[in-house]
Amino acid sequence: MQQTPKILYEDNHLLVAVKPAGVLSQSDATGDPDMLTLLKAYLVEKYKKPGEAYLGLLHRLDRPVRGVMVFAKTSKCAGRISEQIRSRKVEKRYRAIVYGTPGEKNGHIKSYLVKNSKTNLVEVFQTREAAPKDAKECSLDYEVFGEGRIAGVPVSLLVVDLHTGRSHQIRSQLASIGHPIVGDRKYGKGPNRFAGDILLESFHLALDHPVTKERMVFEIPLDQEEPWKQFAKQE
Repeated sequence: MQQTPKILYEDNHLLVAVKPAGVLSQSDATGDPDMLTLLKAYLVEKYKKPGEAYLGLLHRLDRPVRGVMVFAKTSKCAGRISEQIRSRKVEKRYRAIVYGTPGEKNGHIKSYLVKNSKTNLVEVFQTREAAPKDAKECSLDYEVFGEGRIAGVPVSLLVVDLHTGRSHQIRSQLASIGHPIVGDRKYGKGPNRFAGDILLESFHLALDHPVTKERMVFEIPLDQEEPWKQFAKQE
């Protein structure tokens, strides 16, 4: 039986948990474990609910990505948090280990993305003029927090502030500037074959509580296993 994901916070209105790498955000045709189903089962068992518990999925993380996710326990809170996401009041930050080191220690990437539904891949265009009409404008900021090596290959740890939440945005945009994320099977054409999970995690999430309006911040610490551990003193 799949273990219940780690719970960071829970009250009558919302539930914040850590999605492990490899677990789906919601169910798909594979039938593999997903956060929504696992957390609904947790609520049913904890509160001895008859039938199925309500839990609103507000955002997603790609299957290979570990990170903080927030869920709504009522439909009213789901609407309020979704509005925060639309108005960009929800703050998300990611850690990524990429091949090489970007020339700018503090950089900004703005580009236009088009997702191919058949291949499930995103194409990146650097200018609006070059992009198709249906391309979505996307932007992020990154900061280089440390440099290291994996199997002798130079890598660096980036902290990414995501300003728009498009599918595969971080993965495709970093690859487009020549620094793909280590372990990315879709966009990571790096100089070696890293066999582990993609080295990308959503470590920071901040939002206003849907009822009290208090600003809430949730973070997970840097993984103390390699290859993350080598950056512990640099972050």
